[in-house]
Amino acid sequence: MDNMDIDSLVMLYGKAVYGFCLKLARNRDNADDLYQETFLKALELGAKIDKSSNPKAFLISIAVGLWKNNRRKYARRQRIAPEGELNEEVVNSALCTNTTTPEEIVILRERCAVIRAAADKLNDRLRIPLYMYYTAEMSVEDIASALRIPQGTVKSRLHKARKILKEVLEAN
Repeated sequence: MDNMDIDSLVMLYGKAVYGFCLKLARNRDNADDLYQETFLKALELGAKIDKSSNPKAFLISIAVGLWKNNRRKYARRQRIAPEGELNEEVVNSALCTNTTTPEEIVILRERCAVIRAAADKLNDRLRIPLYMYYTAEMSVEDIASALRIPQGTVKSRLHKARKILKEVLEAN
């Protein structure tokens, strides 16, 4: 795979992959790094990318693998030399600002914040498929192939994540 092929992948799937990286990393700086690492890894693994199958799922699975590796490295470093963690607020998504009146904007931002907080509290087994389905707009089949788990497992994890989110939202 050459640079022209990677450019076409970035043009076609870059926005979806970046949105997914942003959800995983939870801040823009780490998402930028993860996004760049994903396409660098895709350049290295260029021979394995099959354009006839779903390259978006392949890119998302690369991002998930890199993110898991980075988390393991961070956890190991924290055990050796702990440091304070900065909490950076994720910029509101376009969905949270597409209303007309200020009251509606405030209500939607509060609702989005509650949903984001509830989704962030889910464990990785539930949160990753949820983000892949809603943020990266991947099908159940693509998620299953990217995470190397059966489709039924993806469906059950999505169902469980939705159920937990529903309970949290009803409590609020």
